[in-house]
Amino acid sequence: MIKNNYPWKNKLSDDECCESIPIINVKDLNLSYGKHKAFEDISLNINRGCVTGIIGPSGCGKSSFVHCLNRMIELYPNSNVDGDIYFNGKSIFDSRVSLMDLRKSIGVVFQEPTPLPLSVVTNIELPLKEHRFDNVKERAIQALKDVGLWEEVKDKLHTPANNLSGGQKQRLCIARTIALEPEVILMDEPCSSLDPISTEKIESLIHNLKGRYTILIVTHNLAQARRICDYVYAFWYDEFEGSGKILESGTCSDVFEHSKNQIIRDYVGGLKG
Repeated sequence: MIKNNYPWKNKLSDDECCESIPIINVKDLNLSYGKHKAFEDISLNINRGCVTGIIGPSGCGKSSFVHCLNRMIELYPNSNVDGDIYFNGKSIFDSRVSLMDLRKSIGVVFQEPTPLPLSVVTNIELPLKEHRFDNVKERAIQALKDVGLWEEVKDKLHTPANNLSGGQKQRLCIARTIALEPEVILMDEPCSSLDPISTEKIESLIHNLKGRYTILIVTHNLAQARRICDYVYAFWYDEFEGSGKILESGTCSDVFEHSKNQIIRDYVGGLKG
């Protein structure tokens, strides 16, 4: 278990994680790109301190949905969002919301590791300086320790981050995210380009970060979702409506073992999708 070295971060116990305290509420959310509907009528809660998984086949709007949660979707041409998203009880679309603050509070880890073309330590120190944190060096080292990377890179801090392995790059990106003290971490297929050993390290890291952070992960890997998720939302592409929908939701056990939806039972059983 990762030691909580941040006095301002209180890790929730497993029991508290199961109390279903929402930190993000999504209500009647629709997204389209021009005339193409990515998804519609998405309503869900993301519970504080838990790991929530978004599963489903390609093309049903999973990644697009995640990019709505900190308004990164607005960077996509012709995107149009309708509905509302509440973070800590406040609409993220309120005109008074600072996008910089929102994206610091709701960080993103992408599918492909995206280190800056700079040194290992600068990858973490630069965003800390941009957000005017104090004790930058101390925070950067602590973040590297929290993702289990410190012992591997402590003699390579000033070498290019792109010299790291794929798994190390992804853990560096996670370290860069948590150094900014987010409340929520969005992970969009963070292990899809990694080997099994690196994937195991990321999954172990997610388990250890749970409670200190709220984590939402998009994954095509159903076994991975079973291993690490507390709650799961199963997206599907509705051919009749021409858009993504939620077909099933609940605890990991609800979706994988007790689903009432035949499509999702077939999907998690390997018969469909």
